[in-house]
Amino acid sequence: MSLTDVLAAAFGLLALGAGIGVVTTRRIVRAGLWLAVSFAGIAGVALVLTAEFLAWVLVLVYVGAIVVLLLFATMLTRAPTEASDELDRRQLPGILIASGVGLGLAAVLTGAFGWTRVSLVGRENGDAAAMGEAIFSEWVLPFEVLSLLLLAALVGAIAVSTRDRAQQSGNSG
Repeated sequence: MSLTDVLAAAFGLLALGAGIGVVTTRRIVRAGLWLAVSFAGIAGVALVLTAEFLAWVLVLVYVGAIVVLLLFATMLTRAPTEASDELDRRQLPGILIASGVGLGLAAVLTGAFGWTRVSLVGRENGDAAAMGEAIFSEWVLPFEVLSLLLLAALVGAIAVSTRDRAQQSGNSG
């Protein structure tokens, strides 16, 4: 085992542990912070795999924007941030479904790729020019759909926030 394998496994375990923290915590703000740690672990894996540009995009976009958007949406909608018993769900079905999906994904990926090793010598994985060319030639439609999805989420958060404020001002007057 090389140092690269150890670092990739360590960052993967960090991302996995933080992902478990996201779904098991009972407080929404802590879930957002665990999500930031999980995204940082995934960026660490990308960095170890010599995809520097992808790693920094993950840090800037996901950790810097998505998690901040989640936290601002929580504050704008005045959602309860403390633990609540009425928001809890049964855990056993969720654990069974998550385990089944995880094992199924592992089986599909192992069946598709096996345990082959990929040589990274001579490949420009982290090259920003190659990634930009791929995004804006082969992946234009998914890139634009994602931007529209994020815009819709922001507009929805603002609409819910203003509706709640209008109802509260109407009830108090």
